[in-house]
Amino acid sequence: MRIAVTGSSGRLGRSLMEALGDAPFAGPFGPIAWTRAEFDLDAPAAIGQRIERDRIECVVHASAWTDVDGCARDPELALRRNGVATAVLAAACASRGVDLVAVSTNEVFDGHRTDGRGYVAGDEPNPINPYGASKLAGERGAREAFERLAGVRIGPREGEASSIPGSAQLAIVRTAWLFGPPGNDFPAKVLAAAERARASGMPLKVVGDEIGSPTFTADLAAAIVELLGSGAFSGLHHIVNAGAVSRAGWARELFRQARVAVEIEEVPASTWPRASAPPAWAVLEPTPLPGGEPLEPWQAALARYLPSLLRAASRP
Repeated sequence: MRIAVTGSSGRLGRSLMEALGDAPFAGPFGPIAWTRAEFDLDAPAAIGQRIERDRIECVVHASAWTDVDGCARDPELALRRNGVATAVLAAACASRGVDLVAVSTNEVFDGHRTDGRGYVAGDEPNPINPYGASKLAGERGAREAFERLAGVRIGPREGEASSIPGSAQLAIVRTAWLFGPPGNDFPAKVLAAAERARASGMPLKVVGDEIGSPTFTADLAAAIVELLGSGAFSGLHHIVNAGAVSRAGWARELFRQARVAVEIEEVPASTWPRASAPPAWAVLEPTPLPGGEPLEPWQAALARYLPSLLRAASRP
């Protein structure tokens, strides 16, 4: 299977390139990296020619404009990059019989849930910020293109899909709170903030009223490879590491594992006014993977990431 990965130089894209490089079904030369030069979210119209030139059989669409506050400041640009570009890519894939895995976000939900349960794939999306709205537009554009051009219909429940035998497949993968190389993620930022707090002798203020599902990019990439390897992956999937935690709780666990002695003061998200309003309850209920095994808890994934994170933090 000739697989292309959009956004191949990004956080998730790097992990996907590595995971697919070890997948036997990706062929002896591995996946094909599509950076912005190959698929520009601002100029997606030529992607059909790129698919044909590279003889692609499956696209994993990891590219997105993930600057949530930037999306709030320019909603129209967010819609073009995350909504229209995804729909254009989906139409190019569906019309050519090419499979598509489109990566989406927990921010398609409003975060108003109060029952302590994670959002399941069948819950009705209701984004409260332009980033979530643009990603939901991309989901819907991909579904419409595959239904119209390939006869693929994704049902309201996870993994539920119907299609014409032999047609292209569409998977929409929602995830949340990604962390992993090359840094500049929440763990890296909070470690740097801890150093500044320790130097000033003040407690570190961390938001305590945003709850989510931290997800290690290496684990998400491995799960997507598992989906592709199953041969039947059409449907709506929630893929996150097990467990849920607040930003402050995430920081505490990071400091415990890294043996960083810094006092944390929990504060509300309103402490720092932002252009965007993130969902307060951003927890996803993971859908079953083909092998039946869920992803490990986020704390274990963080422990696997920690050595490379500390090495990066120690560099000048």
